Amino acid sequence: MRKQLLERFLRYVKIDTQSAEGQADVPSTEKQLDLARLLRQEMEAMGLKDVTLDSHGYVMGTLPANTPQALPRIGFIAHMDTSPDASGQGGKPILWEDYDGGELTLSPGNVLSPADFPELARYKGCTLVTSDGTTLLGADDKAGVAEILTAIEYLQQHPEIRHGDIRIGFTPDEEIGRGPDFFDVKRFDADWAYTLDGSAEGELEYENFNAAAAEVEVTGNVIHPGYAKNKMKNAALIAARFQAMLPEGETPAHTEGYEGFYHLQKMEGDIAHARLSYIIRDHDRTCFEARKAFLGEVRDRLNAQYGPDTVRLTVRDSYFNMKEQILPHMELIDKAREAMEEEGITPLAVPVRGGTDGARLSYMGLPCPNLCCGALNTHGPYEYCSIQDMEKIVAMLIRLVQKFGGKRS
Repeated sequence: MRKQLLERFLRYVKIDTQSAEGQADVPSTEKQLDLARLLRQEMEAMGLKDVTLDSHGYVMGTLPANTPQALPRIGFIAHMDTSPDASGQGGKPILWEDYDGGELTLSPGNVLSPADFPELARYKGCTLVTSDGTTLLGADDKAGVAEILTAIEYLQQHPEIRHGDIRIGFTPDEEIGRGPDFFDVKRFDADWAYTLDGSAEGELEYENFNAAAAEVEVTGNVIHPGYAKNKMKNAALIAARFQAMLPEGETPAHTEGYEGFYHLQKMEGDIAHARLSYIIRDHDRTCFEARKAFLGEVRDRLNAQYGPDTVRLTVRDSYFNMKEQILPHMELIDKAREAMEEEGITPLAVPVRGGTDGARLSYMGLPCPNLCCGALNTHGPYEYCSIQDMEKIVAMLIRLVQKFGGKRS
């Protein structure tokens, strides 16, 4: 199994599938279709049924049930794109067999060191895959893609493991928050599914942030500075006051676990006009709504001082905590936890300080918690993964299928 898993993974990460912000189309980049077309071909060659690639780059297929018994129709989902935060062009994966626990010189000037990433210590003796330090690796989420297809191939070769229909879905544009935009839940037609988009071995995630984006626009009044008393409204200074009125300690740099935040992503402006761009995050829905309301209070206070419509606020919800949708289906979590433990993986039920395709899909009618894929240091050139971890995740998926079906008597 290791050989097939590694070959798949190395084949996928060499394909640049970086998505791009600010594009109207899905997929946001044509190059994502290069991997989509390859996956369609490979799934057809495997003999999977109902293999499709639609105009938006979504790849779907089915491993048909191998028993007349009515068993759940489960799904496994991973995303094909890589993050806009670092280039994926010309990726050169490097295989490090029997890692000795020391520094890895990926290329001149690019060193993956335990001094910077202490968690490397647990991978001594393992086979690691990295990039050459000039691009990201793409294990997020091509490790998940490779693990799903390797598990499916194993199930094909072992018909004694009975199962219902298993649906497979590979999505574009997850990294820019648009993965579910055109995901056809009705056509996917699964009772529930799992995304493989977590990080370290054992991550089992069914809680994530509630999320919103906020835009603050400030309109000033330009007057010659020598004659500006009681007349000038400096939009840039008013924007700075808006930010200063937010709680100083409630930023990403000061929060962890279940703590929410306001995150100023961009600030620009001059005397005439200024703009602030925020993201708002909180696991608790009540606290999340209170954060959005507080931004409105700050706007109102500034408008009371500087005049109506000086400060305008637009808030748009992005996604919500999937926990509300998963709680009625906690058997999904229980079975995943059991499958991990039976493969020697310690389950880590941690809240996602971000979002996943599964969060939005859960609100679209497809309960969809998130599982680990083994990718570490994601979104940057020091991304790496362990082949041993990936193997265990494949074995965990096979165990999970058995939890919904089992072996023939």
